[in-house]
Amino acid sequence: MSSIQERQEEIIEEFSMFEDWMQRYEYMIELGKSLPIIDEKHKIEENIIKGCQSKVWVYAEMDDDQVNYTADSDAIITKGIIAILIRVFSGQKPEDVMNADTSFIDEIGLKEHLSPTRANGLVSMIKQMKMYAIAYNSQQQNKA
Repeated sequence: MSSIQERQEEIIEEFSMFEDWMQRYEYMIELGKSLPIIDEKHKIEENIIKGCQSKVWVYAEMDDDQVNYTADSDAIITKGIIAILIRVFSGQKPEDVMNADTSFIDEIGLKEHLSPTRANGLVSMIKQMKMYAIAYNSQQQNKA
């Protein structure tokens, strides 16, 4: 199981292979196609990310001591963005997700190549994923 940091470094390396942003966008679209799709029953209002230009649903559940995320979006670029975040955060301990540094997003230049509304959506996606982690971490603390 690779750590959040290791996964982020893999993504930075992958994005550095592309010469321009058109190639990176195409890669993100491909990543979106491999997204672990959210079950239809979780495509409900409470799982929609607020502050996103397009519709994005994110759902999380605990499996042993790890948070696993699934998601979907009605926009292909957004699907790619959430796929990157899921790749980084899914299968990790809640505490690790809560404390994760997300500067890799700046390192790959993602935020600066998104429209302001998509950049806000990206921040909202990260915030929601961390909120799930906080909730699950607190449940674990209460059981201990």
